[in-house]
Amino acid sequence: MSTLFSPIELRGLKLSNRIMVSPMCQYLAVDGSATDWHFTHINMLALSGAAMFCIEATHVEDIGRITPGCLGLYSDANEAALKPILASVRKHSKAAVAMQLAHAGRKASSQRPWEGGQLIPIADGGWQTVGPSAAPHKDGEAPPAALDDAGLKRIRDAFVAAAKRAERLGIDALELHGAHGYLLHQFLSPIANKRTDQYGGSLENRMRFPLEVFDAVRAAFPDRKPIGVRVSATDWVEGAWDLAQTVEFGRELQKRGVDWMDISSGGVSPLQKIPLGPGYQVPAAQAVKEATGVTTMAVGLITEAKQAEEIVASGKADMIALARGMLYDPRWGWHAAATLGGEVSAPPQYWRSQPSTQKALFGATTFGAR
Repeated sequence: MSTLFSPIELRGLKLSNRIMVSPMCQYLAVDGSATDWHFTHINMLALSGAAMFCIEATHVEDIGRITPGCLGLYSDANEAALKPILASVRKHSKAAVAMQLAHAGRKASSQRPWEGGQLIPIADGGWQTVGPSAAPHKDGEAPPAALDDAGLKRIRDAFVAAAKRAERLGIDALELHGAHGYLLHQFLSPIANKRTDQYGGSLENRMRFPLEVFDAVRAAFPDRKPIGVRVSATDWVEGAWDLAQTVEFGRELQKRGVDWMDISSGGVSPLQKIPLGPGYQVPAAQAVKEATGVTTMAVGLITEAKQAEEIVASGKADMIALARGMLYDPRWGWHAAATLGGEVSAPPQYWRSQPSTQKALFGATTFGAR
């Protein structure tokens, strides 16, 4: 039996396989609110065969958005725009729906990637960014405003408010974005965190704010529903955030009942040097899993079914999260199940799409005829 297509439980959430569609920014929201693009995108990938779909980085305040087109959950309008999308998913798909809550910090107020991705000056319609310290992401950029106690409280409260909105929407699980150089990662990394108070300096201090956010969200979200954290296991910069510190962070999260860690890397510095290759982040996921016992997700250049199967079957990670591979092949889960002898859920109107040479991919292969 395929390990990739074996069930797994995350707190009270039972998943039929170990595949998650990774949160992927679409950059087409309006004032943080989802649009018809999100309706199409989310409904399409909810039928991918993955047991869980994670909604893209959903920002907890307007100045926390990466770009002006990024999704948010900080207003009644944001919440209302997601309701019909989720209603459609629930009607047609059995996939669990997670949401990644995020704040971009000093990497906010940026252009969309296809527009260059650079910081948008305030004079050109951007906004004042915030961060742990007044240290810009790149030389020559305007610095963020260093967060004071009131700012830290505002952002903690914003995460909590977004978590409560997510619960009202019926979201099954949350993932906190602590990776890719965004705000929670900025606090963790000495590259971005130059503070000299209780939130900076030592590893214990640098972990403090992200752990406070986790604790606050965990207290606000129903206990039966899981919460995970995406982390960058290394900054890929000498003397910065690294795997050993990630393990310590994982141990602290484990004490607090984290339900999974999604192990990515990089993003906090343009000086990073990443040795890209198939499954290049899997060793970090394995190291965190072995050191902490936390359920881990492996991500990054995982594209083939047999590759994914080997990762979970060998115990290097507990789950696989796919992003670009799912965009390229929105039925990746179906095709992986066919390759590995697994079974996925699909609407009955699609059952006859399966080639006759394959085994029972959907658990039902024929319609009654008369």
